[in-house]
Amino acid sequence: MQLDNETIKRLRGIGHHLKPVVTIGGKGLTQNIIDETDRALNDHELIKVRLPAGSKDEREQMANELAEATNSKMVHSIGRMGLLLRQNPDANPNLSNIVRYTY
Repeated sequence: MQLDNETIKRLRGIGHHLKPVVTIGGKGLTQNIIDETDRALNDHELIKVRLPAGSKDEREQMANELAEATNSKMVHSIGRMGLLLRQNPDANPNLSNIVRYTY
C-alpha cells in the first residue's frame, strides 16, 4: 500500500486528535499486543500506538515489527507515538477514524 504525501498529511491530521489505543510496555511485542492491535485496526482503521522507551532505532524497529505482524502500514512516528493504518472495506462508519474525521 503506497501513500502519497497528501494522504499522509491528511492521516497525520486525523491522528493528531486520536488518543493511543495500544500501549507497548517493557515486555515488548507480545501476542496479546499484536491481537489487540489487530482488533483495533479492524474497528478503527487508523490508530495511534504508544511505543516503549528506548532509542529511536529501537522504537522504529518495534513499530515496524508491529506493522508487519498486523499487516498494516506505519504512517508516521514521532517520539514514542506511532500511527498505524490498515484499511478495512467493511469498516463500521461509526468506529472508523478515517470516516469519522473526514474533513
